[in-house]
Amino acid sequence: MAENPEPSIKNVGNGTGVDPDQGSVPLGIGAQYIKDLSFENPRGIETLSAIQNNPDVNVDVSTNARSVGEEGMFEVSVFIRAEATVDDAPVFIVELTYSGIIQVSDVPEEDIKPIVLIEGPKHLFPFARAIISNAVRDGGFPPLLINPIDFGALYIEQHINSNGSDI
Repeated sequence: MAENPEPSIKNVGNGTGVDPDQGSVPLGIGAQYIKDLSFENPRGIETLSAIQNNPDVNVDVSTNARSVGEEGMFEVSVFIRAEATVDDAPVFIVELTYSGIIQVSDVPEEDIKPIVLIEGPKHLFPFARAIISNAVRDGGFPPLLINPIDFGALYIEQHINSNGSDI
């Protein structure tokens, strides 16, 4: 008697529309770079005593992409802004735009935008996170370790609901 395989439920591409059984997402990263980086310690030496109290840290993350060069090539950017305050006074502000050149091939047209704006930032984020951490540490503060980001949820929030992005 032949056994029937048990049915399985597949999460097709975690919202990217790409079947994980077909291998990895058809995405290549050609280059990664810091497009803009700023670190500010607006109160100078006064902040050294302020960090004895745990500062409130607000982190904002957004993404964007634009088509560049040939078909299927995109510049994907992850924007991170973190501001630490104690008693509403700024302790430090760090801003980073970290970008990469992403190439997408062999996917249906309707799947390109989610792949670029979910998978692209997901690959760039660990590098951006390390740059932020090092910049804050080099500024004289304990390193800022940003929690992992759900870029699928961020895509829905920013690009589905508000029609953001140039691609």
